[in-house]
Amino acid sequence: MDNSLVAALALASLVLGIAAIALLVYMAMPSRRSRRKAAAADRDKTAAPRKTPASDSAPSQEGDSSKAAKRPPKGKQHSLFVIFSQPDEATDQRLAEWLKEKQATFDPVKKVFHIDGEQPSNPITIANAFPPGEMPDLISGEVHQPIKGISLLVKPPLRKRRNQQVVVYVELAKEMGKIFEGDMLDGEREPASEETYARIIG
Repeated sequence: MDNSLVAALALASLVLGIAAIALLVYMAMPSRRSRRKAAAADRDKTAAPRKTPASDSAPSQEGDSSKAAKRPPKGKQHSLFVIFSQPDEATDQRLAEWLKEKQATFDPVKKVFHIDGEQPSNPITIANAFPPGEMPDLISGEVHQPIKGISLLVKPPLRKRRNQQVVVYVELAKEMGKIFEGDMLDGEREPASEETYARIIG
């Protein structure tokens, strides 16, 4: 056999061998990559629980801020209720005189009274404590059934330094409680206390 042919065959077989080795290495690499990714994923899963100290401390923070949680969310109203012990015509007359004294105005659409207080743009609302929550126009002498109780409503201030209206609101509620000797209840219909008023004022 010609030496040149032998050399060509040897060179061809060498090239084919190198190509086969390269192909085997290329096919083996993806499996190694997938193994590395799987191992990394397993490490991330085992490390994940270590990143939860904030969630573990959440209950204690919630406990510390329980009073703040009872404040109404923005846009909601503070609510206090005065339930009359003996509702009758005399009670209605006293309520009408009290509303006149506070220069309350009657809203014929919503059927509630508004008291300007310190911030006329955010008036204190006086409504019927019992459904449907509508008040008769006591000042004009509208005929009605005796009112059993009233609710006082006011929106909380957006900024704490503007809580003058809330202070007036609490003072009016306390005044009504004394005048009518009724049960004073908070927004959850639980007995109101000085803590209730302090929480409303903030």
